[in-house]
Amino acid sequence: MNQDRKYTRSQDSSLLVRSINVSQRYMKAFSRCIPSKPLRPSLPPAFYRSAAALLLPASSFPLPNSSPPHSLVETFASLCQRGAFSDAIAAMVSLEGHGLRADPISYLNLIKLCIRNNAVDEGRLVHRHLSSDGDHPKLFLSNTLMSMYTKFGLLDEARQLFDRMGERNVVSWTTMISVMTNLKRNEEALRLLISMQREGVAPNMYTFSAVLRACQTLASLWSVHCCIVKYGLESDVFVRSSLIDVYSKFGDLDYGYRVFKEMATRDLVVWNSIIGGFAQGGDGYKAINLFTQMRRMGFLANQGTLASVLRACTGMVVLEMGRQVHVHVLKHERDLILNNALLDMYCKCGSLDDADAVFLRMSERDVISWSTMISGLAQNGRSSDALKLFDSMKILGPKPNYITIVGVLFACSHAGLVEDGWYYFRSMKKLFDIQPGREHYGCMVDLLGRAGKLEEALKFIQDMNFEPDTVIWRTLLGACRVHKNATLAAHAAKEILRLEPDDEGAYILLSNIYADSHRWTEVEQVRKSMGDRRVRKEPGRSWIEVGKKIHVFIVGDMSHPQADGIEKELSRLISRIANIGYVPDTDFVLHDVGKEQKEESLRYHSEKLAIAFGVLNSTRSKPIRIMKNLRICGDCHTFAKLVAKSEDMTIIIRDPVRFHHFQDGACSCGDYW
Repeated sequence: MNQDRKYTRSQDSSLLVRSINVSQRYMKAFSRCIPSKPLRPSLPPAFYRSAAALLLPASSFPLPNSSPPHSLVETFASLCQRGAFSDAIAAMVSLEGHGLRADPISYLNLIKLCIRNNAVDEGRLVHRHLSSDGDHPKLFLSNTLMSMYTKFGLLDEARQLFDRMGERNVVSWTTMISVMTNLKRNEEALRLLISMQREGVAPNMYTFSAVLRACQTLASLWSVHCCIVKYGLESDVFVRSSLIDVYSKFGDLDYGYRVFKEMATRDLVVWNSIIGGFAQGGDGYKAINLFTQMRRMGFLANQGTLASVLRACTGMVVLEMGRQVHVHVLKHERDLILNNALLDMYCKCGSLDDADAVFLRMSERDVISWSTMISGLAQNGRSSDALKLFDSMKILGPKPNYITIVGVLFACSHAGLVEDGWYYFRSMKKLFDIQPGREHYGCMVDLLGRAGKLEEALKFIQDMNFEPDTVIWRTLLGACRVHKNATLAAHAAKEILRLEPDDEGAYILLSNIYADSHRWTEVEQVRKSMGDRRVRKEPGRSWIEVGKKIHVFIVGDMSHPQADGIEKELSRLISRIANIGYVPDTDFVLHDVGKEQKEESLRYHSEKLAIAFGVLNSTRSKPIRIMKNLRICGDCHTFAKLVAKSEDMTIIIRDPVRFHHFQDGACSCGDYW
C-alpha cells in the first residue's frame, strides 16, 4: 500500500541533489525530442531550480515516485487552472519524466499563462512537451501555440509550426494570413487565401477582414470582394466595414458608399468606417452629413466617430459644427486623441481663443498637443506667442519633434527673426536630434525671402543636399514678386514649369513678369506654351458656413439662390471701399487682356462672392470665416482688408498655406504670403 511520505531537508539531504540530477538528465533527453533548432530553447538555471522545487518538501503536491499517476496529473491541472505558472511548468517536467500526459484543456491554460507572463522559453518548452511523443498536438492547441508565437513576435517560428501542422482549420489559416498582413507580406497573404481554399477550407469573416488589408491594388481588392460574395459573407458587418475601409484607402469613396448603402443593418463600426473614409478622403461635407444621419438613427458616437467628424470639420473649416461636436466630446472621458483633434480643429478654423482654452484644460499633453498649438499660433499670425510657447515646451513639455521645428521656423519667418531662424535650423540636429527635411528648408527659403535676402535664398536652395521641389521654388517666386526681382522670378518660374509643366499660376506670373519688362517675344512664347499644353487652371472655390449650412462659391459662378442679393452687396462694398483707396490689382491677370476685362475677371473671384454673402447674412458680432482651395490673390487680399475696415468686422480666410485675419484694415500676415 502506497502512502504519502513527508520529507524534511534534515531527513534526506540527498533528495535535492537527486531531484536536480533527474531534471537535468530529463532536459538533455527532452532537448532531442524536436530536431528543429529555431524551436530549441536555452533555459536559465532558474528553470532547473523551479523543476527541482517540485520534489522539495515545500511543494504543494506529493512526490511523483510515491503518488499515483492520476494525482500528479490532477495537481498539474489544478496548478494550470489556478495560474501558478512556475509550479505548473515544473509539474509539466515531472509529467514528462514519468511519461504522463495531462488533458488538452490544462495545456491550453498553461499556454495562456506563458502568453500572460511573456514567458518565451517556457512557451517553447510547452510546445516541445506536446510534440515529444512524435504526434502533432491537438488542432486547437497547435492554433493556440501559433497564436502564442505571433504574440511573442516569433513570426518565423509561427510559420514553421503552421507548415508542420498535419491538419489546419480556418483558425490556422486566418492566423497565418493575419501574420503575413501585419508583416506587409501582402502577396504571401493573398497566396495563403488561395491555398486554404484549394485545401477545402472555407474562409470566414475574420479571414476576409485580415486579407482585405493585404490588397494593394484595386484589381486584387475586386478579386477578394468577388470571393466574399461567393461565400455569402457580403452582408457581414465586419467584412463590410473592412471593405469600406479599403475602398476608401484607394480613394474609391463612391464604391465604398455603395457597399455601405447595400447593408440592411448597420452598426457603429460600419458608420465609423464610412464617416472616417469620407473624412480622410477630403469630402468633409459628406462625412458631416453621414454623422448627422447616424445621430438621427439613434446611434451614439464614440471616440472614433468624433475624431473623424472633427477631422471633417477641420478640413471644411466649419467652426459651428466643430463646436457642436465638442459638446459630444465632453460626454466622454478625457481622451488625449480627441483633445488633440479638438485643438487642431480650433487652430485650423482660426479660433485661437477656443484653442487656448482647450490646451490649458488638457490634463495630459503630448508632443502632438504642443506642436499643434505652436503651429496654430504661427499660422494665425501670432508668431511671438508661438515662440514663447516653444520656450515653455522645452522646460515643461516633451522633446520637440520634426513638426514642432517646422512650426518654430514658420513663426521665425513670419516674425522676421532671421538670426533665430538660422539658430534653430543649424542646431536642430544637435539640440533635438532632428535631421532637417524639406519642410524645414522651405521655411528657411521663406525666412530669407521675407527679409529680402533673395540671392542668399537662391544660394541656400542650390546648396541643399536634395533636389528642390515646386513648393520651394514657389516660395522663392512669391518673394521675388513682393520684392520685384524680375530676373530671379523668371528663373524660379522656369524651375516650377520644368517640374510641373501644367502649373497655370507659374505661366501667368512668368508672362506678366516679361510683360512688365516689355519682353514681348518671351510673353508670346509663354502664351504659346500654355496653348500647346492646354493648360487649365483649377477653378477657385471658397466656402462659408452660415446657418449651419455650407455655401460654396466658384469663381464667376452666380448660380447661388441669393445671387441677386450677392451682386448688389458686392457692388455696394466695392463702391464703399473705393472711397478709402481701393483700386483693383490686376497683377495676377494676363497683361494682354483689356483693363475692363481684367477688373471684371477680378470682381467675381470666389472669395469676393463669399465675403459679400457673409456680410449679407452674418451678424456684425461674429467673424466671417472663409476657406479657399487656392492662395488668395493680391486684389482679394486688399479687398478683404478694406471691407473689414469699412464694415467694422473681422474676416478670417484660410488658404492652403496659412490664415489671414483681416481687421481694422490690416492682415495678420503683414501683407506677405
